[in-house]
Amino acid sequence: MTEVPLPYRVTRVHRETADTVTLALVPAGPAASAPFVPGQFAMVYAFGVGEIPVSVSRIGRRTLHHTVRSVGAVSAALCALRPGARVGLRGPFGTGWELGRAAGQDLLVVAGGIGLAPLRPLVLQALAARSRYGRLNLLVGARTPGDLLYARQLRSWTAQRALRHCAVTVDRSADGDGWWGHVGLVTALLKHAAFAPENTTAFLCGPEVMIRATARDLLHRGLPPRRVRVSLERNMRCATGHCGHCQLGGVLLCRDGPVIGWDRAEALCSVREL
Repeated sequence: MTEVPLPYRVTRVHRETADTVTLALVPAGPAASAPFVPGQFAMVYAFGVGEIPVSVSRIGRRTLHHTVRSVGAVSAALCALRPGARVGLRGPFGTGWELGRAAGQDLLVVAGGIGLAPLRPLVLQALAARSRYGRLNLLVGARTPGDLLYARQLRSWTAQRALRHCAVTVDRSADGDGWWGHVGLVTALLKHAAFAPENTTAFLCGPEVMIRATARDLLHRGLPPRRVRVSLERNMRCATGHCGHCQLGGVLLCRDGPVIGWDRAEALCSVREL
């Protein structure tokens, strides 16, 4: 883990949606960050503007991918970068999804909005070691068809049947947007997923209301709370525990999270709204 930002160079910028891009970053000097694992995040620094926590959305041998939505000054500056630009990067920080603990089990991945970004490395890791796991289900929700991340990759996974079940829904659709898929909450897709609750680990990331609703539905279906893994990354701020923004009860998410089991997260949600 690096406390001083290391220089990274932008090699590719892919526009995912009108306000979201994915940056491919490689070390710009001899030093590189320690290896990341799915679920962890970095502090990405836009020179002259500031830094924000961003989960890794793909992990290559030398390349790190970060998917950024423009919602403030720093994220807007990062989204405006072009290939060749430089950023600072500190990390890795936080806990990972710990997919290895789910070996032999069915996997249920539920993503809402930009929550698909920190879950994508987990899906890729599971696909790369397909024989180690049972049925792999991916359920994705977005506000509109235009807000879907990694649309081409989602179509590829569905067409190739790389996953046991891959379903996408949007909150709303309008005439002329070409959407013929499901419209409604992502929790409505759970009834179509194929998994054995007594032998399943679920991974959730997205809007807080989605996380709560999905976790409670899964517990009702028989999943133990400890096998419902959630990311509370939206609470992150400084990554060092100094600002206290990520503190929920006695837990500092930058130190003990952002990925934790619902057996801990449910109590934290009652301490402060996520």
